[in-house]
This record gives sequence, structure tokens and C-alpha cells, in this order.
Amino acid sequence: MTSRSQQAGAKLRRFVVLKRWFLRLTALACLLAVALAGWTYLRLRSSLPQLQGEAALPGLAAEVEVLRDSLGVPVIRALSRVDASRATGFLHAQDRFFQMDLFRRSAAGEMAELLGGALASSDEWIRIHRFRKLAQRAFRNADEQERAMLQAYAEGVNSGLEALGGPPFEYVILFADPEPWLPEDSYLVVYAMYLDLQYPRGERESAMGLLYEALPGEMADFLAPVGTSWDAPVHDLPLELPPVPEAAAFDLRRGQAQPSASDGPDREAGHERSARGSNAWAVAGWRSSHGGALLANDMHMGLRVPNLWYRAGFRYQEGGTERRVDGVTLPGSPAMVSGSNGRIAWGFSNCFADWSDLVVLEPAQGVPDSYRTAQGPRRFEIVEETIRVRGGDDRKLQVASTIWGPVVDRDHRGRQRAYRWVAHDPDAADFRIMGLERAESVDDALALAARCGVPGQNLVVADSQGNVGWTIIGPIPERFGHDGMLPRSWADDSLGWKARLAPEDYPRIVQPEDGLIWTANARVVSGEMLDRLGHRGWALGARATQIRDSLRLLEKADEKDMLAIQLDDRALSFERWRRLLLDVLTPEAVRGDKRRAELRRILEGGNGRASIDSVDFRMIRSIHGDLADQVMAALTAACREVDPDFDFWRLGRGYEYSLWQLATRRPPHLLAPRFESWEEQILAAVDATLDYFIPDGGSLSEATWGKANIASIRHPLSAFLPLPGVSGVLDMPSDALPGGGDVPRVQSPDFGAAQRMTVSPGKEEEGIFHMPGGQSGHPFSPHYRDSHSAWVRGEATPFLPGDPINRLLLKPQPSQ
Repeated sequence: MTSRSQQAGAKLRRFVVLKRWFLRLTALACLLAVALAGWTYLRLRSSLPQLQGEAALPGLAAEVEVLRDSLGVPVIRALSRVDASRATGFLHAQDRFFQMDLFRRSAAGEMAELLGGALASSDEWIRIHRFRKLAQRAFRNADEQERAMLQAYAEGVNSGLEALGGPPFEYVILFADPEPWLPEDSYLVVYAMYLDLQYPRGERESAMGLLYEALPGEMADFLAPVGTSWDAPVHDLPLELPPVPEAAAFDLRRGQAQPSASDGPDREAGHERSARGSNAWAVAGWRSSHGGALLANDMHMGLRVPNLWYRAGFRYQEGGTERRVDGVTLPGSPAMVSGSNGRIAWGFSNCFADWSDLVVLEPAQGVPDSYRTAQGPRRFEIVEETIRVRGGDDRKLQVASTIWGPVVDRDHRGRQRAYRWVAHDPDAADFRIMGLERAESVDDALALAARCGVPGQNLVVADSQGNVGWTIIGPIPERFGHDGMLPRSWADDSLGWKARLAPEDYPRIVQPEDGLIWTANARVVSGEMLDRLGHRGWALGARATQIRDSLRLLEKADEKDMLAIQLDDRALSFERWRRLLLDVLTPEAVRGDKRRAELRRILEGGNGRASIDSVDFRMIRSIHGDLADQVMAALTAACREVDPDFDFWRLGRGYEYSLWQLATRRPPHLLAPRFESWEEQILAAVDATLDYFIPDGGSLSEATWGKANIASIRHPLSAFLPLPGVSGVLDMPSDALPGGGDVPRVQSPDFGAAQRMTVSPGKEEEGIFHMPGGQSGHPFSPHYRDSHSAWVRGEATPFLPGDPINRLLLKPQPSQ
């Protein structure tokens, strides 16, 4: 028999052997992990763009020089605009191809093909618009010059993609292959902007229709007024605002429908959920310090990684002269979207005019699958769309269309509705906007704007002669028989659209008497000009008012003065609410309530700004949102009885007028029955906010705006791949950000100034530019986030690209 010592020795030897094997396998696993990590790192780095040396670019007529500065901003030197377009495509592909791909896929309803079934439902409702077919039509119908420009751009994109050492890093992570870029895809990028900047399904008009159906006309007018006391149009005429309805018209104390329980507002989205937009203004030369007209523009968009815009400078020959254009391009398009060409500088802000109509369809009696028209019954055109789903089965979708547009929904009565939208028209998407690169004056730019195919925007222009001007760029519908405010039947041809508004009828303002033009998504004009654009849906005019008043205080303005206004975070529109709250927080109201007493002290000592250290701004904002939710829920309860999905906030910011009238006039018949007085209702909103921020005592002093308004500027794959460490590599820092929705410095965690510039044409070297993130879409690039800190801090940085540190020579090569 084996002794115990021998058994112990055998066990020890086996243990030693197993330990050695374990250590060897562990070491091997570590080596494999290191090797895999190294391979992955090298694989991801292989798709970094080429910054210097030489590269072949088939199709070029002559060599193109690309000079990049310390921020990676390229200046493209070419002998023709077509060659510059080809080189732009090359650079966009190398720096931003995944972003371009998402633009075209989002507009075409093809996201699920790349990212899987989670996006199939959103693809389905996008397919209703059939933008892929419209993009193909747009390219077929384009003139020879536009087709040549887009063809060169697409070929440049595909050459740039092929020249990378590997596919863009996103495709490595997704185990997917990038699809080639087609010339038609650039139109899809334009349609992606329509989807982002306008209503793709008539949401506002639908809500407005229900409001007028469920409530008396006087009450609906009051809750959705055509303007507010904040309006500050450049072209100003008196505007009659609706009075508070009498009790005979609407009486909440007399048994009208009562609101259902609500979770209350999202305090960090608050009232600003319907206040998003951009700023653009201009100052005539005689009002500036150097005699040159000034343009300021900050286009507020959803913030993402990489940033929406791609900076560039173009230098090319045309007609025997050199064109010099600097500004921002949109990846997927060869156009300089906003910038300066030495003779004009131009910028945009979103114009919330009425670009669409919901058409109620009347069934044709006795004719199945048909609807009534003035010419008799008409059958729906049915087209089958196929949604390809990565890793899943294809989905089939039946899209029904009418002579007015696609069928988008059924209303609360079950009636089908079609959507008449300028985005569906043949001239909705084109690249005439590239003509702004050649415009010599304000008049040139305004004349071109009326013929461009882009989503309708306020176009603000300054020229080197010191002139300033404004108009709408993009198609404006010309209605007849109605104002477009409510869904209606068009079956008898008594109302509808004629066509696009004629260029000579476009509203415009040139060289106003005071030398100032300002836009901030609110209405800019009055009277007949406003009639052409529509009276409802504009943003609150508080930003416009603040910008106008700041401009008027400047005797001799310069670029830094413009930047100071862009960074202005004074919450002036909340000052009257501060005073109202102090009036309600009387000694009796705060007696015995430490929380209310602390709130009163904060309101008395606040700084009145949307700054990161401000507590008073955050409190007023939250109380305002609570009060608005309470009041509007009570007044529109009948709408939710008809349709539980009714969303009052889709109507826009006109409610600010209604809410202030109620909070100051305090009509008893419009007070919710559960309150004895308006003071009690306002204090209920105060207490709701206090319950949220300090439910169990404590102090409000730590509830600063900076703790709520924290940057969440993310790469799409960061959310798609929620793995440890991914956010730190792909996303921008989580900075506390000043600003809000109704101050010039518009800012929320994921929305704000995607670019910020101020420039005088001909004096570009004195201009200022900001952009979040960086030029490159590759996290291993030094230019992935190197523009970001100056944007966060609001530090002035040059509008023009700096001295070159990298030189890439693109050389002609015969196409294979």
C-alpha cells in the first residue's frame, strides 16, 4: 500500500504540473489578448486619413493641393470647381464616411440594413416619403453642371474610401462593409435635413386641428395665438393678440373635462422642448468699427460626434479669377453651406413657417380603395417597399399615395390623411445653393435664394459694400382657399396649393433703416409677407428681442461684440417670472416653510443668468414648466378625451402668452377646480419643484444649472455599444454648459451651436469661429476633439484656417 507521504507527494507533483499548465495557458491567453488588442488597434488605426504626401485621385483634370492647419481644417486649392468638388468628396470620405452613410440611410429608411431590427420601425415610417426614389428623380432632372459636380463628388468619395488602409473604424466594430457612394446620395443628405428641420408627418397641424375641434374657437385662439408680447420682427406691424376668453365661452369651474394624472414636466428639458433653433443676424457697414458689414450665425442643431459640420476652404479658378470661399460643408454634399467668399458672408436660422398640410381624404362611395377628387374617384397608388434587416427577415411595407402626397396616418375619427409637403416636390432638393459661392452682393444672394432646393431657412447676408439683407431660402408653398393652419379636405379643389411661390413674391428685407437684421426662429415679418409664410408655429421671440436690443446698444460693433451676444446667457425672459414668484412667496406663504423661505432668498439674490453656477435660473425654469403643465393640462383636457395622444407642446411657444395672461390676470373661471385661487396654483407649482429637488429637506444651494446642463455629445456607436470605456474614447467630455433655450446662447446637453461664426466679407482674417468636437470622425486622430474646448469656453478662435502644417497633393490618374 502507498504511504500517506507518498500520496501527498503525488498530489503535490500533480498540483505543480497543473499550476505550470495553468500559468502557461494564462500567459498564452494574455498573449493572445494582447495580440488581439494590438491587431484591433492597428486595424482601427489603418483607417486614419492621409494628411500629407501624395495620393492618386482618378478623374482630376489637374493636381489639387490640400493644406491642413493645426486643427485639421483643409484648404483645397484646385484649378476648377469640379476638381474642388472631387477633392472634397475624397476628404469627406476619409474623415467622415460613417456620418455620411448614416445621413443617407436615415433619409432613405435604410438604417436597419446596417444596424439591425431595432431601427426597422423608424425605417418604415421614413419609407412613406420614398426619398430614395425622389433622390434618383432629382439627379435625373438636374442640369449638366450639377450632375457633373455630384458625379465628381461621388467618385471622390469612393476614391477616398478606397485609399484608406482599412474600412472606417465603425465598420470594423460592426463587422460590416461600407457601400459605395452614389451621386443621388447627396440629395438624400438634403432630405435628411428636411427631416431634421421640418415636420415629417404634420405633427403640429394635427395637434392644432384637434385643439380647434375639441375647444371653443375663442379658447383655441387664446392657447395658440399668432404671436406674443415677445415678438420682435424686423418688419414690424401691429398684431392683434387674443383676449382671455370670457366665462360664457369656457369655464373650468362649470364641469369641463378635467386633466388626468400627470407625471409632470421633464425639468431638465422643461419648456424648451419646443424652443429649439438658430440665430443669425447682420450689422450694416455704417454701424461697424471698421466700416464692413458683419454677419453672425450660430446654427443650433442636435450635437453629435462627429459634429454635423465640416470646416473647409476652397481656392479655385473660375472665369479667369480665383474664388476664395471659407466656412462649413456638410459631409455628403460638395456645397459650402455657410461662410464667406470675400464679397458676401451668409448664414441661416431655421424658419418655422408652414411648409406642409394634412389633407383629409374622403372615401369615394362605391369605389373601393379610392378617395374623392374634383375630377372624380381616384384609386390610391400602392407601392411595396422592402425594408432589409440585418440579421433578420426582410419587412414588406405597403405605401399608399395620393395626388397630394403619401398617406401618413388616420386621425381620431379614423379618417385617412395625406401629407402635402414641399419636401416631396421635384424642386425641393438641388444644389443651386452652391451659387452663393459666386454671389457678389446681397441682391445676388437674395435672388438666388428664391430658386434653391433646400429646407426653408432664414437667409441672412452681409456684403463687402456694407449692405445687409434677409429672405427665405428654399421652396415656399403658394396656397389658395385656406391658410394651412388646420387639416382640411381638398376634394372639391376649392383649396390647395398652386405651386411654389414665384421668386418675385418672396419676402425680403434689404438695408433696413437702422442697419440691423436679426433672426432667431421667431417671425421676422408682418402683414402680407407673413401671410405667405403662415401665422402659427414660430418660436418665442424672447431670443430675437434680446439679440435686437443688444445690437441696438452697440455704437460701433466689431467681431468680438458679435461673439459676446452669441455667448449671452442672461435669462431676461424669466425676470418677470422671478418678480411674480417673489410676489406670491409672501411672508405668510413662507412662514413655517424652510424650503419656500430658502427659495425666496435664492430668487432675491440670483444672478439672472443661465450660468453653470446659477440656482435661481434652474428653479424659475422648473417652476415655470410645472405651472405650464398644470394649467395647460386642465385647459386642454377635452383634447385628450378625444385623443389620448394629444400633445399640447407640439403647438409651439405661443402658450407663453396665454400662461402669462392667466398668471397675472388670474380669471377665476379658468382656474382648475382643485384650487381655490391662482396664488394657490402657483404655489403648488413651487412645491412640486421643491419636492423634486429637496424631497427630504436639505438645501437648494447645490442645485445649480451646471449640474443639470451637462454635455452629452455622443458618437452613435457609444449608445449602440454600451461597453466599459467606450464612452471615454468616442464621446466628448461631460462638461457643465451655460445657456438655455430662450437666451441667445442656446444650449442643452445634446443641442446647441453646431457652429458659431462672426465674419465681415473681405475682412475674414478678423473673423471668429467655434465648433464642438473636431474635424475628424476617427477617435485616434489628433483632430477628433481639438476644437471642442474653445467651443465650451467660448474662446475666440480664427474664422480662417491657420498656417498649414500638413500638405497632401492629389494627383490625376486615369480611371480604371
